[in-house]
Amino acid sequence: MRVAFAGTPEFARIALAAIADAGFVVPLVLTQPDRPAGRGLKLQASPVKRLAQALRIAVAQPQGLRLDGRFAGDARAARDALAAARPDLLVVAAYGLILPRWVLELPRLGCLNIHASLLPRWRGAAPIQRAIEAGDASTGVTIMQMDEGLDTGDMLLAQALPIAADDTAATLHDRLAALGARLVVQALRDAAAGTLRRTPQPPEGVTYARKIDRREARVDWRADAAQIARRVRAFDPAPGLHFELDGESVKLWRAAPRDDLPPAPAGTVLVAGGGRLVVACGRGALELVELQRPGGRRVGAAAFLQSRAPTPGSRLPPAGGD
Repeated sequence: MRVAFAGTPEFARIALAAIADAGFVVPLVLTQPDRPAGRGLKLQASPVKRLAQALRIAVAQPQGLRLDGRFAGDARAARDALAAARPDLLVVAAYGLILPRWVLELPRLGCLNIHASLLPRWRGAAPIQRAIEAGDASTGVTIMQMDEGLDTGDMLLAQALPIAADDTAATLHDRLAALGARLVVQALRDAAAGTLRRTPQPPEGVTYARKIDRREARVDWRADAAQIARRVRAFDPAPGLHFELDGESVKLWRAAPRDDLPPAPAGTVLVAGGGRLVVACGRGALELVELQRPGGRRVGAAAFLQSRAPTPGSRLPPAGGD
């Protein structure tokens, strides 16, 4: 089995490492172009590219894959590289580019995708975050045979994974990445043995995990406290949920809903002392457990209140400054 690979972030790197460790020949890796990052905004290679270079695997970094698009030259070069690699399969994990028909049809056995949800729930760009935000009790990984639709291909393997009450997008990501790596190796072994079976996705239960918009990262105190608490976990580590306090944007990293306080208008500071900071929401109240001022580090409420204590009874802007 010759297995080409397309992926970019850490989720994909873990899968590539597992495929290589399992002994499959990886003749080519496709990954996103190097991007500026860090304080100096120096170009940095993706986690997948760094691993591919360490394993001495050829790397292609097209800016686009459409042969008639803006980056047609890149696409033609990628097509030539992929054709020369002669892959039996292409494994795709969080690559970041839509695959046109020519990519889907080039490998002898097509393209497999590692998707971080139990399809057809949470098709789309942000399945991990949306599952936490929605309060799902479990999620999982689906290995899917790719087609031209948005995560609509036949299912090959799937396994569920519980979502813990304190899971953030970061902690759930790591467990799903490990599960995805194990499942894709199993799928490749089944494909080599000719025992891989395809199951069409059911038409019921389709939901879409739209891409995270930074405008969503502002606390809206008019929402349900439990919903805000879930969004705090879903948006950790990025983009992070924030609210406005005295003209300053404060990140909120941990929070817990409370129902033991009398109701008050949304955004009212109910408690700001004794190591506790509690704010009224549209329904219930939210205890702010871990916060971060601009340029500072994450601290507990007690430490935060030592330098920035709002007045009980004061009102915070309803939607982070809106």
